[in-house]
Amino acid sequence: MQPMMIIRDYNQLKALSDPFRVKLMLRLVESPYTGQQLSEIFDLSRARIHYHLRELEKLGLIEIVKTEEKNGIIQKFYQSVASGFYPDASLMPHKEEISDTKRQMLYAMLDRTMTRLMEAPSEAFEEAGPNDPSDWNILATSWETKVTEENFRWYTKKYFELLEEFQTRVKDDKENPDAKFYYMSGFGFQVDESNFAKRISKNEEDEK
Repeated sequence: MQPMMIIRDYNQLKALSDPFRVKLMLRLVESPYTGQQLSEIFDLSRARIHYHLRELEKLGLIEIVKTEEKNGIIQKFYQSVASGFYPDASLMPHKEEISDTKRQMLYAMLDRTMTRLMEAPSEAFEEAGPNDPSDWNILATSWETKVTEENFRWYTKKYFELLEEFQTRVKDDKENPDAKFYYMSGFGFQVDESNFAKRISKNEEDEK
C-alpha cells in the first residue's frame, strides 16, 4: 500500500465524495476485508457491498490483495491502494467536487474516530497525572486561532515531520510485549469565524 495516491481522474474524485464509499474506503485502509465481512460491518446486503467494491476496484482505488477458499467458495480480500488520497491540481476546475470530497473524507474520519472512542477499553481513560501532559494517557485538544495560510502550512509541515520522527522512534515497539495499541487522529481546517469566546483579563473585568 502506498502512503499517498494523487487523484487525477474526475470519476475517482466523484467516488470519494460519496459518503458511504468514503466510509468503506476508510475500513479498507485499515485492513483487508471480504465483501461478506463488510456486509456484516455495515449491515448491508452483499450485493450492494459488492457493487461498490467493483466500482472502486474499476477506478483503481482498491485492489484484491489475497484470496482464500472456504467451503468451496473463493473469498476475495480487498484493500485500499493507498493510506491517503489527494486531488491533483489538474482537477482544480472541479472546485466544488474537490471541496465535497475533502469534507466527506474528514467527516468519515471523525465518524470512525467516534466509533473507536466508544470501543476503547475503560483503562484508556483511567486517572493519570493531572499537571504534566507527558503523564497523560490520552491526547485530546482543540482550539481556534487566527493565522496566515503560510503559518498554517508551516504547522502542518511540522506536524507531519513529527509523525515521521515518531514512526522511527516506535519502529521496534511491535516486538515489545509492554506496548499497547493507540488510536490517533488529527484535524485542522479553515472556518468562517471563531466560536471560542475572547478571554477577558482580570484588569479588563475590573475596568467595567
